[in-house]
Amino acid sequence: QVVLVESGGGLVQAGGSLRLSCAASGRTFSSYDMGWFRQAPGKEREFVAAISWSGGSTDYADSVKGRFTISRDNAKNAVFLQMNSLKSEDTAVYFCAARGGSGSIATMVSRYYYWGQGTQVTVSS
Repeated sequence: QVVLVESGGGLVQAGGSLRLSCAASGRTFSSYDMGWFRQAPGKEREFVAAISWSGGSTDYADSVKGRFTISRDNAKNAVFLQMNSLKSEDTAVYFCAARGGSGSIATMVSRYYYWGQGTQVTVSS
C-alpha cells in the first residue's frame, strides 16, 4: 500500500515555472515506477511524465518534452515534476501515481495502482 500526497501547485503566469512534489508513504517506494498525469476540465486524464524505480529511465508526453523534468529521491520517498515555460494549455489538476517496477515505463492510466488526490496548476495567459 502506498499513499501519495502532491503539493506545489498554484497560479502562475505563462512562461513561468512551478515544481510539483509528491510525497509517498511506505517502505517500498524505491521499488515503484512513478508517474505524473493531468486532467483538465471536461477532458480525460492524460500522461505527462514517468520515471522508473531506479530513476534510470524517464518518458514524457510530446506536449511537455523539453519543458518538464521528472526526478525522484528514493531516500526521501519523493518524486518531483519541474515545469518550465508553462503554457495556458498546461492548466489542469496534476496527479502523482505509482506502480510496481517492471522494467518498462508505463504511460497508460490503467497501469498505475496508486494515486494521489491531485494538485491544481493554473497558468494565466
